Amino acid sequence: MATIQQSSTKHDILEYLLKHSQGKASELATALDVSPQAIRRHLKDLEAEGLVVYSSGVQGGMGRPQHIYELSNKGKEQLRREVADGYGDFAVSLLDTIAETVGRDQVSSILKKQWERKAEEYRERLGNASLRERIATLVNLRRAEGYMAEFHPVDSSEAQMSEGSDRAVAPREHRFLLIEHNCAISNVAESFPSVCGHELEMFAAVLPDCTVERTQWIINGEHRCGYLIQAREGGEE
Repeated sequence: MATIQQSSTKHDILEYLLKHSQGKASELATALDVSPQAIRRHLKDLEAEGLVVYSSGVQGGMGRPQHIYELSNKGKEQLRREVADGYGDFAVSLLDTIAETVGRDQVSSILKKQWERKAEEYRERLGNASLRERIATLVNLRRAEGYMAEFHPVDSSEAQMSEGSDRAVAPREHRFLLIEHNCAISNVAESFPSVCGHELEMFAAVLPDCTVERTQWIINGEHRCGYLIQAREGGEE
């Protein structure tokens, strides 16, 4: 399998499309601070390699229609495999072997125990800092493990939309959205979906003074995983 080694700009284009699901050449040029002509050349190369596809956008004014680019399935898989550094296939093969030996229920128990250990490790690293500082540390730890993670505070309307309810929500400074634009263990998650449930439990254990809810899920066909984190009433910032 070929790896993405063309140029940092091409790699940045692929990461932008992974994060935003789609984009126009003009948007990419602005976001990456590269000339539109250079962006179009890179997009043409990436299209030839089968890593991006495009559809024609609505024509604006007297100009030509702008193409809307997005990652192809090959592009998504290649970028995520690059980030995961090729260990996913081995992990799935190993878990399949264990499942054949002791059964899938035992595999689920093993995965749960692994996430419990990971939660303990994270909690030690996060310490007793403010909620924002702990989430920032958690995001950095996830990035180091191959997840393209980020976070930002959310307002009341965004939080209520994510929750699907009109109930009261915590103040903005106590409410954050943690986003992972790729899954470093996507191969494992596809074969053993229970690992995603354990991951949600892990985040809740790492932040015991908060509620943690999944708002988006790559396994469900969405382009990222999202977690709404809210401080419990009376909890610390």
